[in-house]
Amino acid sequence: MDQPVTHVPEPRRRAAVAFVFVTVLLDMLAFGIVIPTLPHLIEKLAGGGIAEAASWVGIFSTVFAVVQFIFSPVQGALSDRFGRRPVILISNLGLALDFVVLALAPTLWLLFAGRIVLGMTAASFTTANAYIADITPKEKRAAAFGMLGGAFGLGFIMGPGLGGVLGDISLRLPFWVAAGLAACNFLYGYFVLPESLPKERRTPRFELHSAHPLGALKLLRRDPVLLGLGVVMFLVYLAHYVLQTTFVLYADYRYGWGTRAVGLVLMLVGACDGSVQAFLTGRLTPRFGERRVLVAGMLCGIGAFLLMGLADVGWVFLLGIPLMALWGLSGPPIQAIMTHQVDPTEQGRLQGAITSLGSFAGIFGPTLFAQIFSFSISPSSPLHLPGLAFVVAAALLVIGTVIAARTMRHASDLATRRGEPPACAAPVPHDLSPVAATHPVDPDVDPVDAGRDPIRPSEPSP
Repeated sequence: MDQPVTHVPEPRRRAAVAFVFVTVLLDMLAFGIVIPTLPHLIEKLAGGGIAEAASWVGIFSTVFAVVQFIFSPVQGALSDRFGRRPVILISNLGLALDFVVLALAPTLWLLFAGRIVLGMTAASFTTANAYIADITPKEKRAAAFGMLGGAFGLGFIMGPGLGGVLGDISLRLPFWVAAGLAACNFLYGYFVLPESLPKERRTPRFELHSAHPLGALKLLRRDPVLLGLGVVMFLVYLAHYVLQTTFVLYADYRYGWGTRAVGLVLMLVGACDGSVQAFLTGRLTPRFGERRVLVAGMLCGIGAFLLMGLADVGWVFLLGIPLMALWGLSGPPIQAIMTHQVDPTEQGRLQGAITSLGSFAGIFGPTLFAQIFSFSISPSSPLHLPGLAFVVAAALLVIGTVIAARTMRHASDLATRRGEPPACAAPVPHDLSPVAATHPVDPDVDPVDAGRDPIRPSEPSP
């Protein structure tokens, strides 16, 4: 479905893309910066020791995922009705105010309430993705979404590390720093961020029945390509929870890695993932096409999880990290192809539905993999395979790869019957010469305009 792209003057569009990058980066910082300190703050406020604190941490995580599941489509539908700019700005302002509440919370229930509000406001990457879809030609969206993926990786590197350093000074200092960054981003966006969705392309009214999670997911059911790729996205999100849930315990149990080693490995994971999404997606997708890059990324993910789950020694496990980073190539093409299937007035709802899939996976994914890991190391288990959870994650990606291949074949057949170029074919952009494809990244060139390389993750700064 060919869509008009909002015309934004060149300097303003470059500033807007940089702002969206920083917004996503701050969202990841919001997740990551509190990882080292939130459990200790909960332990301090709960006053029941590590066991009770661990129980509360689980409750906090589940509730956070439920809130995101509910409010991501609401944000998307609101941005379809009122525009992307006000929703992004209000979300950033809410993020700043909520971090202040978390920094001052004197009781566990107020910390819990603040965490709920954080789940509501930190869903702004739903609108950020819709913004990118508004201003980016469809053949360049995979590169743009890859750039946002680079922001995720960079935030994953910076967040826990920065939170750990600040948490050593004070348990509440990471929340104050996060509040300051979000406030600066709000002010920056207030003065430079243009609106990407003109009034004539907005939905005529806000409809609650399409804004709640199940209503938003109905959007995926109306089109076989959307439905198939939606299932693939859900399986990708679900498989990813094996790392968040079991990695720390698995690395300690099987390889004897302590806190410091685990932290360094997580930083390596974030660095590899961010580099692949930021620098390779924009190069590979124009050359090989979205379908090939998608399938290749999924196959790398399968290989990575099998290698990690079957590795008897730590250095073999580490070999799986570059492969897992290449798995990140699959996400931007999936998202780009899905944006091709809906009208401009529905981009927000689509991104809300996609985010809800991830939040839905987060509701029961951690419990699933925690139980599998517990079963695999239990003395009474008939199968003693500590890496079984990783093998299950690989199996989920096998299913996802089969569904993706069949869906893309169906999309190509539909496009052929309509006389349209298939969305998953490799475009031949006039500006992508062999020299351009291998030339180093120019930080002064907008990736959305050039169609080659995303913005360097280190360029924008809050």
